[in-house]
Amino acid sequence: MRTDVEGIVRAAIEAAVWAPSVHNTQPWWFGTADHGEGGARLGLHADSERRLDIADPDGREMLISCGAALFTLRLAVQAQGWEPRVRTLPEPDRPGLLAELVLDPAARVEPGALLAVERLYRQVKERRSHRGPFKQAVLATDTLTALREEVHREGAELLLVSDTRERRALAAFTEVAEQLQRMDPEHQAEAARWAPPPGGHRHEGMVDRSYPAEDVFADPHFATRDFAQGRPWGVPEEPSAEPGITGVVALVTTRGDGRADWLAAGQGLQRMLLRASAEGLSGALHTQPLEIPELRSLIRVRLCHGGHPQVLLRLGEPTATLGTVRRRPEELTDEEV
Repeated sequence: MRTDVEGIVRAAIEAAVWAPSVHNTQPWWFGTADHGEGGARLGLHADSERRLDIADPDGREMLISCGAALFTLRLAVQAQGWEPRVRTLPEPDRPGLLAELVLDPAARVEPGALLAVERLYRQVKERRSHRGPFKQAVLATDTLTALREEVHREGAELLLVSDTRERRALAAFTEVAEQLQRMDPEHQAEAARWAPPPGGHRHEGMVDRSYPAEDVFADPHFATRDFAQGRPWGVPEEPSAEPGITGVVALVTTRGDGRADWLAAGQGLQRMLLRASAEGLSGALHTQPLEIPELRSLIRVRLCHGGHPQVLLRLGEPTATLGTVRRRPEELTDEEV
């Protein structure tokens, strides 16, 4: 456990870069500054140049991604024994500044809370998004309850979709959205920007070892994104003695639908995914239907009990561990006054 504030700030940024983000765009940067005797200020900023202009014109998914990074910053600071003071959207005239964390050496995590913090923190670099069917393992009710509680702690909700007809409807919406996006040249060009050919050295985007070579079906089937766009890229599916399953279908929802809600959804998502990883589980994210306004509105009215859907995902025991890449922390850090 660190006691030097510079080391704590560095550890927090090194952890935050591992947060999940749409298309692995990593749409964030971090500002650092001194704050009082022995303290520091750490700012989380959105990098709007990494927003998906076609799929995410309002920046909703960008802020959800940044919310996941924010939770990881908080967790990493807590894992060093310090309790950060956090303000979200602290300066209205600086919309790119999404959150500010003040690190004060006098503010310490309660000893009884450290075990839970450290358990999640150990999963930061281990967590991976899954794509495709899951193993035929039944998730315990206690585990699902715990995952719901993790999301709720961050001001969002995890709606578990157990009704067969609702699950099939969401699967169908995902397929419809995927096909509509494949028909849109601008959307395809944007996706291709973040899915480079094999053999490169980029530290961002969907590299070929981070997605399967083919879309393997389960019932009901949630379509995966075609990052290879018909090319023979991706990780080959390993043969299995038994077919995979869809897993638990869920929606992260919020009461409102503004910037603060999007950040809350991202924080709740990351907290839940880290808890799931600690239980040997992974999440498969399917945001395509939430990127099409008509489908998102329909999902909200018919399936979310008035809540605003922010993330559609499946949960289960993964069949394989996919790779990923991240930018170097020093590329994303700048000193602030």
